[in-house]
Amino acid sequence: MEQFGALCVRGEHPDEYEVLLITTRETGRWTIPKGWPIKGLSPHEVAEREAWEEAGVKGRAKKSAFGYYTYIKALDDGSKLPSVVEVHLVQVKRTKKRFPERRQRKLAWMAPAEAASMVAEPELKGLLSRVAGLAR
Repeated sequence: MEQFGALCVRGEHPDEYEVLLITTRETGRWTIPKGWPIKGLSPHEVAEREAWEEAGVKGRAKKSAFGYYTYIKALDDGSKLPSVVEVHLVQVKRTKKRFPERRQRKLAWMAPAEAASMVAEPELKGLLSRVAGLAR
């Protein structure tokens, strides 16, 4: 199964970049906003929508993928499904306090290296670590 994720970045210079982590609704582990394909939307548009719904972020996602990571998705029926997440960088323009899933998740902005230490998936750790080296 493929999902699309939003790696939300704010800051004017790579030395100042912060990334956003959110908690999952089920287990409370740290991750990035992500979701299933949406009919009529391209992958980067899905990333933008997930960033809004799950974290209140308004921004512009890059059309090309920044990278990919895999994880095991636990479904409602208890089964587990390997999922590949196509990750798009989202340059944050603004954040809103009121958004659809605001009562279901915690949000935290932090340095990319700190974020990498808080997520479980090795490939996501690598993507977060790469953000520190980006130039605009």
